[in-house]
Amino acid sequence: MPRVIAIDPGKIKCGLVLAEISEKKVYEAIIVKSELLEKYVGNLITAEDISQIIIGNGTTSREIIEKLYFFKKEIITFEEKNTTYRAKARYFELFPISGLKFLMPREVLIINKNLDAISALIILEDYCKIKFTLNQNINFKTWLK
Repeated sequence: MPRVIAIDPGKIKCGLVLAEISEKKVYEAIIVKSELLEKYVGNLITAEDISQIIIGNGTTSREIIEKLYFFKKEIITFEEKNTTYRAKARYFELFPISGLKFLMPREVLIINKNLDAISALIILEDYCKIKFTLNQNINFKTWLK
């Protein structure tokens, strides 16, 4: 089954998720340095059957589209307004607080720099108008350096 890539673009780092729409599942979620994004997406396209790339229309989206255009995949830009803000709430839906952590303020448990992959997930969910689940225990804080 073909998979899609969703990207939350940024000047320094980008959030990226690899998902299958028909199964409503996320197979990979990562934060990539912007300078490494083109190579990382190229490797995914080589290894996976990618049908389209969905990119948030915010910061540096035009530059990223130009870099990825030669892959000859359908590239769609989609509204990403407030995705970073919404990613905080979505994080706790995906990873509910348990145990003694429940007593701590939520803001202490999440670091803003780790929200880019969840922002990419929200862009994908908004585009598809469905909620996705995680295929496995994915760590959304993973950085590709």
